[in-house]
Amino acid sequence: MKTPFSGRILPLFILISCGQPPTIAPEEPEINLVSTFDVALDRETQSKLESQFDAVLTPQNLDDWMKHMSSKPHHVGSPWSKKNAEFIAQKFESWGFETEIETFEVLMPFPKIRKLELVSPTHVSLQLKEPVLQEDATSGIRKNLLPGFNAFSADGNVTAELVYVNYGIPGDYEELARMGIDVKGKIVLARYGGSWRGIKPKVAYEHGAIGCIIFSDPKDDGYGQGDVYPKGPFRMEQGVQRGSVLDMPMYPGDPLTPGYGAKPDVKRLEIADAPTIMKIPVLPISYGDALPLLKALEGPVAPAKWRGGLPVTYHIGPGPAKVHLQLEFDWGLRTAYNPVAKLKGTVYPDEWIMRGNHHDGWAQGASDPLSGMVSLMEEARAIGELVKTGWRPKRTLVYAGWDAEEPALLGSTEWVEFHREEIQEKMIVYINTDGTGVGFLGVGGSHSLEKFINEVTVDVMDPVQDVSLQERLRARLRVSENKDAEREDLRIYPMGSGSDYTAFIHHAGVPALNLGFGGESSGGSYHSIFDSYDHYKRFNDGNYVYGTTLAKVNGRLVLRLSETDILPFRFVNMAENIGSFIESNKKLAEAVKKKTENRNKLLDKKAFTIAGNPKKTYLPPKRLSVVPDFDFSPLDESHKRLEASAWKYEKALAGIKKGVLSAENKSQVNQLLREVEQAMTRSDGLPRRKWFKNMIYAPGFYTGYGVKTLPGIREGLEERNWDETHFYILEVAKALDRAAAKINAAADILKAG
Repeated sequence: MKTPFSGRILPLFILISCGQPPTIAPEEPEINLVSTFDVALDRETQSKLESQFDAVLTPQNLDDWMKHMSSKPHHVGSPWSKKNAEFIAQKFESWGFETEIETFEVLMPFPKIRKLELVSPTHVSLQLKEPVLQEDATSGIRKNLLPGFNAFSADGNVTAELVYVNYGIPGDYEELARMGIDVKGKIVLARYGGSWRGIKPKVAYEHGAIGCIIFSDPKDDGYGQGDVYPKGPFRMEQGVQRGSVLDMPMYPGDPLTPGYGAKPDVKRLEIADAPTIMKIPVLPISYGDALPLLKALEGPVAPAKWRGGLPVTYHIGPGPAKVHLQLEFDWGLRTAYNPVAKLKGTVYPDEWIMRGNHHDGWAQGASDPLSGMVSLMEEARAIGELVKTGWRPKRTLVYAGWDAEEPALLGSTEWVEFHREEIQEKMIVYINTDGTGVGFLGVGGSHSLEKFINEVTVDVMDPVQDVSLQERLRARLRVSENKDAEREDLRIYPMGSGSDYTAFIHHAGVPALNLGFGGESSGGSYHSIFDSYDHYKRFNDGNYVYGTTLAKVNGRLVLRLSETDILPFRFVNMAENIGSFIESNKKLAEAVKKKTENRNKLLDKKAFTIAGNPKKTYLPPKRLSVVPDFDFSPLDESHKRLEASAWKYEKALAGIKKGVLSAENKSQVNQLLREVEQAMTRSDGLPRRKWFKNMIYAPGFYTGYGVKTLPGIREGLEERNWDETHFYILEVAKALDRAAAKINAAADILKAG
């Protein structure tokens, strides 16, 4: 933004308070977007540093550390989780980092009673256990092993008819209603997939169910995918997928301390008052245990899309299958151990670059999470080796191994909540990993970092194919005829939830990335006792070449962020992506309006039958309220201003010369750049979930992990809350204007020189 003061440097508070950017359409300058090397790094010096980094990376370290850390179960609250945290901390210290293990006292239920039996029309007691396999050395360990269960299920002792609900997501209940089937007072049987597991009991409870059973169907997760373990990598007959069902789309972290760190002396909610704890009992089972339940079901035959891979006709019920489900938990506080290591910066010690990966697992946890944890450790070790040569980072580097991620992102969330003010003041970016495999690099995150990650992926070679990571990704997109294959920068995906970046980007407003390799890894061990060292060695990145390559990618991100004079946040890509989110929401509004009109026309015909039985009719649903017209023009205008500011910044950046900006000016620019993401947050957050403050991205209220872009608008449309839709169109517009003002202020400093 042009100001009367643009010929001289202003105090930072004046630059920020200069008001809204001008209402102008963007005029894209005829310039190429410059790289970080062009304006803020010395290519020769940086390339030498990164070559030194690469030279000391040793895949054998990853192997040794994984074998050790996955040798025993290491869930939060277990002895080996504490030992692993101490092991990680000791390694960090030996590599020259100042290290501490910070602890939090978090609620974590351990199962005491797990009972599931078919009581009618015949009696079958289900196994609810995984076997010992000779081919898997750790599968026989039972000491300190948590059995198959869903964390934060309610206690319960219920007996009721069974209803099969497919994936158990909202659309499936619409189909049940069309068939005239009600789950009120019933126990539902849902298969994994279609959404995050915690959505299944949440939606079941909302429809009146009194219990929920979740099974892994072999079509999705078993022999339908390939040979099962131990012959092949896929889920075997008695394999069980553990996992949390806490209502994390409301807020993650300790359910008793929402919004503040779970330290020993804080006030806690009563368990009965914690809104995120599931209200009905929930239990995961294998497809071996699901088979007799499905065999006993009658009623309508399931629609074709609902049928899985078991050798039985899939019926829906209700009944005559009746089951007894009994669950009881020890609702105790457990200590979460977060080893956090710092290497203080020499020039900008109060600017933090953070890396994180969790270290807790449901059982042996080799792939999830230790494959990512050992890559992070080798990355930190290599940086320690650089320090031995006399190099020191300009900015402070922070490395963390989070505990208690699996139950509900507990370790990282509590850490962010406890340190939120300092994080918002000092942290530049958080870079997350959470397990890694073989194949293609997947990257999600803040779109202000999209160009930066593309600069790195073009410089790192795939360890198997003789091309860069970026070119391999482009080839994959070309094969699938994705038009983005020829885009100058490959897109990164917007992030919902599901890992430790959540509290950083969605709550604290810290720019974040999430990275890992996949696409050619063979699955089937996820959250079972067979996520083991033996499984990983045979069917995943057994020689750790991709784990080492991940260290190269993240190492470059960290080193370039550390050494750059001007932080590599770029906003043309960000504005373009946000523009696509706006258009997507406009199309959704049109689709909701058209769907409503078509449904109401159909209701006027009054011709309704139960699917598969034309002789039976049911009471049609009520007419839907008329969808109003939505005025997206304030958002469109704000987006134009954001585009204009993004190009203004690019032009200013391209015009500066290395070494010209004073230290004071660099500091002011960098502070403004790192505040752009926070500018797009709102203190009152999203509807019914104040904890989620980012106006651009959030996990969906009914998708769990899956992202919703411009979530206040999108979910207002999806939930037919028109007042919220109108309100958040304006709120997102304000957020974009706040971001544009920061970008303009940074550009003005660059132009002033």
